[in-house]
Amino acid sequence: MSGDHQALALVLFSAFVAVTLGITTWAGRHRRGSAEEFYAGGRLFSPMENGFAIAGDYMSAASFLGISGLIALYGYDGMLYSVGFLVAWLVVLFLVAELVRNCGRFTLADVVASRLAARRVRIASGVSSITVSVLYLVAQMVGAGSLVALLLGGTGEAARSWTVVGVGALMVVYVSLGGMRATTWIQIVKAVLLMAGATALTALVLSRFGGDLGRLLQAAADRSGHGASFLAPGLRYGGGWTDRLDFISLGLALVLGTAGLPHILSRFYTVPTARAARRSVIWSIGLIGSFYLMTIVLGFGAAAVLGTEQVRASNAAGNTAVPLLALDLGGGAGSTGGTVLFAVVAAIAFATILAVVAGITLASSASVAHDLYASLGRRRARATAGDGRKPRRRWGEVAVARAAAVGIGAVAIGLGLLAQNLNVAFLVGLAFAVAASSNLPVLLYSLFWRDFTTRGALWSVYGGLVPAVVLVVFSPVVSGSGKSLFPGVDFSVFPLENPGLVSIPLGFFAGWLGTVTSSEVPDEARHAETEVRALTGAGAA
Repeated sequence: MSGDHQALALVLFSAFVAVTLGITTWAGRHRRGSAEEFYAGGRLFSPMENGFAIAGDYMSAASFLGISGLIALYGYDGMLYSVGFLVAWLVVLFLVAELVRNCGRFTLADVVASRLAARRVRIASGVSSITVSVLYLVAQMVGAGSLVALLLGGTGEAARSWTVVGVGALMVVYVSLGGMRATTWIQIVKAVLLMAGATALTALVLSRFGGDLGRLLQAAADRSGHGASFLAPGLRYGGGWTDRLDFISLGLALVLGTAGLPHILSRFYTVPTARAARRSVIWSIGLIGSFYLMTIVLGFGAAAVLGTEQVRASNAAGNTAVPLLALDLGGGAGSTGGTVLFAVVAAIAFATILAVVAGITLASSASVAHDLYASLGRRRARATAGDGRKPRRRWGEVAVARAAAVGIGAVAIGLGLLAQNLNVAFLVGLAFAVAASSNLPVLLYSLFWRDFTTRGALWSVYGGLVPAVVLVVFSPVVSGSGKSLFPGVDFSVFPLENPGLVSIPLGFFAGWLGTVTSSEVPDEARHAETEVRALTGAGAA
């Protein structure tokens, strides 16, 4: 990469960081310090604003960098991610969006605890939400490292490592100072930039082939090194029975996981009414649908214009396919057009990462403060009052949430440094599997099953969360192959890379088993109250 090339991209990076820090400072000056302001932005956003913010939260680095890279490497099989993410949004729209907004206040645990023993359920849901959020954060960190390493000429691990640390530090600043108000405006700016960039690149790819999709696909097949098989199922998931099961497992995780993602569900609390939440989803689904269709064109465009081998040579996981495509479409390395287009696309991708990590960090820090700290604090206060001791002064929830953002950022940075060689879309697939295994079962049971009990909720969360995490640890993702986190050792005993096929049914089964074996008598009055509030919005926060 030329010096001018690097300088321009760095200037654009710096400009976006400066703008977002300005938004954060502005939001920090206007905050009232209340939990509602920090977690939900005061519920002051319009449906259109929240729709753009939801789309900004959902269209992550995994979408822009990872999916296009996987399509450039594996063709048809890579499209599973685009289709899975898009279909998953329909599950959110029809099953949980309005109901979650009506039943909760700030977090997923609010919905579950509305009719069950609150403290134990909140702790379980909080642990699960934090686990999912950290896994999702790792994917964004890896995307940032790959992007900046490419910008700096592939200077190696040092550039990627410092980038991961820098992104982690920025996300802590965004969340600690600005809360939901700043995070939402950053998401809106990012969504506009990302849609504009993806639209421009898609138009350039199609114009390169005269608007003929057939020519584009044929060129992609020819330059992939796989011929017609590049456009047919099986290149990535067609080897043996384990590959086919992995395909099914990944599909389940992608389609069901979105409805259990804490940072997506928390966006429904930033509007004043359930009707506004529903209209937000309508805005977001148009943006999200258009974007995922464009990722398919960009993925096949990278294969057709660059060739699969060039994409793989730059980054083995394919994470840099889109920036390299922009460089070629603009005129190639060393050209003014190529330099400008590459810099713009790289800056947009970096903006995408910064915005998404802010949203995820806010959701996970809210779980720490609102679910874990508040629940444990109330129990400690009751115990102290019972034995006559003077209660100790407690931190406020918002202060705890800000402190939690620092801790979560540190954990995400450490894991991001370990996972630098994995595809970002693949990493997000793991987060989706954990969300679908632990968060989705308890959420659906709480909303729709009249006889659901506290034991069922606890078993549902831990019965999906623990198997999902354990299966990932003992899978080829962590050890046993050259692409693993620890390639030098082999303790993989679970053959699939994505645990969803096993852990998702286990989560639902554990919730059912815990309920039918519980001696707890279901509180029909509380269920009826929750059902009315979920369906009508009466009494919603």
